[in-house]
Amino acid sequence: MAAGSVSVLGELLVRSGLVEEKQVKEAFEVSKKEGKRLGSVLVKMGFVKEDDLANFFSKQYKVPLIDMAQYQIDTELVKKIPFERAKRNTLIPITMEGDALRIAIADPTNNPAIEDVKFITRMKVTVHVATESAIVKAIEEYYPKTEQLKAAATATPAKSTEKTSLDMSEIDKLIKKTTSNVAVVEQKEDKISLADAGAAPIIQLVNGILMNAIDARASDIHIEPQEKALIVRYRIDGVLKQAFPDFPERIKNPLVSRIKIMARLDISERRIPQDGRIKIKFGENSEIDFRVSTLPLQFGEKVVMRILDKSNLNLDLSVLGFDETQLNDFVEAIEKPYGMVLVTGPTGSGKTTTLYSGLSHLNKPGVNIMTAEDPVEYNLLGINQVQVKPEVGLTFAMALRSFLRQDPDIILVGEIRDQETAEIGVKAALTGHLVLSTLHTNDAPATITRLLNIGIEPFLVSSSVILVIAQRLARRICKSCEKIEQKMPEQVLLKAGVAPEEIADFKSYVGKGCEACNNTGYKGRLALHEVMPMRTELKEVILNGGTAESIKREAVKLGMRTLRQSGLHRAKQGLTTVDEVFRCTFGD
Repeated sequence: MAAGSVSVLGELLVRSGLVEEKQVKEAFEVSKKEGKRLGSVLVKMGFVKEDDLANFFSKQYKVPLIDMAQYQIDTELVKKIPFERAKRNTLIPITMEGDALRIAIADPTNNPAIEDVKFITRMKVTVHVATESAIVKAIEEYYPKTEQLKAAATATPAKSTEKTSLDMSEIDKLIKKTTSNVAVVEQKEDKISLADAGAAPIIQLVNGILMNAIDARASDIHIEPQEKALIVRYRIDGVLKQAFPDFPERIKNPLVSRIKIMARLDISERRIPQDGRIKIKFGENSEIDFRVSTLPLQFGEKVVMRILDKSNLNLDLSVLGFDETQLNDFVEAIEKPYGMVLVTGPTGSGKTTTLYSGLSHLNKPGVNIMTAEDPVEYNLLGINQVQVKPEVGLTFAMALRSFLRQDPDIILVGEIRDQETAEIGVKAALTGHLVLSTLHTNDAPATITRLLNIGIEPFLVSSSVILVIAQRLARRICKSCEKIEQKMPEQVLLKAGVAPEEIADFKSYVGKGCEACNNTGYKGRLALHEVMPMRTELKEVILNGGTAESIKREAVKLGMRTLRQSGLHRAKQGLTTVDEVFRCTFGD
């Protein structure tokens, strides 16, 4: 039997001779489609008798087999497990002694259901196996009719095949994605095993969410509490998508608490935001960091985790997505002995990768490179990196001031946020140091006016800044997809900024969609750049009090390709779509 084609239970049943391999495969596909347990499907399809299946479970898993007809169940006892859970997982409590609860279940391999009972009852649970029909009959007999009517009344009729909630069998599928060679690594020396076979399902569930995100190429994980559910979304290629059907509301607090434990956060503090970091180790050599942020909301704490995968960090300048002229301008600027190079764009637009690539290009034994970051996203060999800590007074400005006493050649400041940081950075750039930093502005020309508005004099800006780069990340057309030419209306192309004389020859494409890209037509991202070298003509515009618009006009006149123009150029090349260009850039 092919590995991964059926479950472990299916293979055991085939070996026992109860069913044939083809029957298991057929039932397995039905169980996946309907979200039901394999054993139950095999019985319903007539491939195995339920008495034989119950006997198999008892012998294979050393679980006592009982006859439900011999038990008179207390109607107060069934209140320990809500009707909806008992019906969904085909289980029922049968006796209780002290803090020990005995349950009958149709499928004793349904570990998430058993752990769920332990969680909601806070009791020791002993498992017995019985036939599914006998348990269903007992549930109907002993649970109050009011509970059954209430469950039926609140059930939403299925209008489509799309699920709105995740049952425990689906959680079971998810937690099985956890690998056995994964470990959480504390920032100093402590280590926590992340693959303990006997760990509670909530631990395995968190592991599954993390592993699934890595497999999906997600950059961020959003765990969002709702009033009656918990939603998990992944940001893939810059777009948020729900990763699973809704999780049950009851796991909100334990799931968030598990993440906070892994990130070394205070699990008892739910009133204020917290920030932390998780380091996951795969095997001997591979590690992935998760930057964790919690935020208290109305219905619980939201958690966002940024995935920092060092194995995906390519610091080769040639793969940044610059065209030849833009790359030459960038390299020429960072190879100068002094001056300021600024990279601008929204969060998640690739600014850090661009700056790190520049530092990697400059990182040589004879150079002292100092960085101040919040946070330090990747550790770079041979570079002195400082994590700023505003809560203890270690701000960007303080770090930058200290750097100037550390004999630096090159300084990177994670972000210019205030006048003090800007003034020290400009001073460093004018006194023989190369300074690299970022700002949050819409385009390259607006970066100059932002510095002026912060309080830097025009003559200092024109003297210190040597290059400004604005950038965005656009989704790339899937390389595995068939490309389809997209006919765009003339008015749309004019609005996009295509010159009237170029419209007739302008061709754009979309991806047809395939299995590799989940039928989205997109897979991966590419950078769109606006590179503005500080030419003499631009300096004169700045010194004469020019606005962002006048700076932009002059820069375009000198040959600068705007973000929108860069996007349209990539669309013509068949690398992205016109829709993506509209999404990522402003009109010129």
